[in-house]
Order: sequence, then structure tokens, then C-alpha cells
Amino acid sequence: MQEKPKAPAGKADTKAKPAGGKGETSVKSAGRAKTVVKLSHPDKLLWPQEKVSKQGLLDHYALVWPRMQQYVVNRPLSLVRAPDGVGGQRFFQKHASAGMHEKIARMKDPMDGEEILFIRDFDGVAALVQLGVVEIHIWGCTIDELDKPDQIIFDLDPDEGVDVKAVRAAALQIRGQLDELSLPHFVKTSGGKGYHVVVPLKPSADWDEVKDFAHDFARALEQAAPDRYTATLSKKARTGKIFVDYLRNGRGSTTVAPYSSRAKKGATVSMPATWAEIEAGLAPNAFPVGDKTTLKQLAKADPWADFFKQGKPLKGG
Repeated sequence: MQEKPKAPAGKADTKAKPAGGKGETSVKSAGRAKTVVKLSHPDKLLWPQEKVSKQGLLDHYALVWPRMQQYVVNRPLSLVRAPDGVGGQRFFQKHASAGMHEKIARMKDPMDGEEILFIRDFDGVAALVQLGVVEIHIWGCTIDELDKPDQIIFDLDPDEGVDVKAVRAAALQIRGQLDELSLPHFVKTSGGKGYHVVVPLKPSADWDEVKDFAHDFARALEQAAPDRYTATLSKKARTGKIFVDYLRNGRGSTTVAPYSSRAKKGATVSMPATWAEIEAGLAPNAFPVGDKTTLKQLAKADPWADFFKQGKPLKGG
């Protein structure tokens, strides 16, 4: 991926379905979050194979917005853009570019003067969709507390060929270890091959303290079961194992937001779930945009409703 994208190109596909390619009832924006942002070429397919259009993606965000907003509003963002659809060129973007809608806000990082992108409301999400953003990534902090993270994330990233049962077992083991430390924990599907275990924090510890904790935690897992886990990024170290990715806990590092779509086959969503659902065998790519399985999941009680209420200060922070 490149940091600096070229201007979006390509003609609209006028045969797109609003959401989901399997004939399910599409999610409608009416009665849910509304926006002043107008989509150009709303029928353009961002996931051509799955027939998910820009409008379909916006409809998804309109549906999940009441749950999603607390995780994305007023947080530094990084964006994965696919202006010509996920099969075309993709860009990882952290800074503003020409033609970016005014509803995507900007500020300067007081530490290094670098530009930070963030959104204030649903109009901001709609502006991201208009830009061809197919993944929304967040810092683990708000723009008001840039140096005090409010969450820890453990991203379980299996090597090719690792059975998904082993990845589920890893998530459940991390839950047990966090219980021993009396730390709250939540889980979501990655939308890809793994799961994300997330610990809400009351902002007190700084980035170095949080990253050191996450690194020590991942290393302890590796030392206890070196045949199953690694805390080392290198491809060689990851062969046949699950990488417990703690690196997303550094200042400026990002992870995919809850309810964000993924630029993957199936037009999947990174979906908050219950631990009982993980125990029952929930797949990490179980929830496509607009699919009936996703709508059924969203009809249930919000499993992350009290996420930030459960946050605790990291000891030593």
C-alpha cells in the first residue's frame, strides 16, 4: 500500500445491490443515522464479487452507528482506501489529501507536528465512505488524551494453515490470563483469520507502559507454549504459530475499529461478540456487510455496551 493516493478513478457500476450479494434484505439508512454528505456514484461496487456498493457500506454504518460511534469519534484515524474497489489498488492513508471532505477533521500532533485525521460524527463516516475507505483504523486513544491510551489490544494473527480452533483457544487462554490479572476484556472478530481481545483502560498509563505490558503479556504466552505462540513479528518466527500482535499498542499504531468493514473477500466486518459465541465456534469472518447473519447479530444485545465503563487503570500507570 502507498501512503499518498492518486485521485480516485473509475466509472460507477449501476448494477450494484445496496448491500450483501446473497439476496438478503438490505440495510436502509432511513430512520437511522442521517448525513448531509452526498455520495458520488453510490452504486459503485467497492466489493465487486460480493456486490457491495458505496451505498451498501454507508447503510451498514448507518445501522451500526449507535454502537460504533464511541470507538471512532474524536480518535486519530488511519484509513485503507480502495477507490476502485478492493480488487484495485489500495492505499493506507494517515494524512489529508486533495478532495477530502470537510467533514473529515484535521489537527496537528503536538509531539511531532504531523497531521492527524479524525471524525466528529456520522457525517465524518459518510465522508470516509465517499472517499472509498474500506477499512477504518483507530489509535487506542482520543484526540484529547493523545498520550494516555484507553485500551490494550491483542491481535491474534495465525500463520497460514493454523486451524481456527487453535486461534479460538488462544483467545480463550488470553481471557483466562486477563482474569487472573483482574483486567476486563472484550472480544471481536477480525473479519479475517483471527480475533481481537481488547482491554478497556481508564487513561492513566502512557504508551510506553501500555506497550511494555502488552509485550510482556505476549512474551509470557510464547514462553508457556512456544510451539503455539510467538511474540516475534518476523515471518520465520511465525511459521505454524499464532503471532500475538502487541505492536498495535504503540503511539501512532492503529487497529481496525469495531464494526469497520474489511478489505477482504466476503466484505466482512470486525464484529464485537460475546465470549460465549467464541466458545461456541464463531468464525472470525462470520459477518459480511449487509448479510442476514450480520443483521441477526446486530439485533442482539450489544456485547460491548459497557466497554469503557469497565475500564481500569493499568497498574503502575
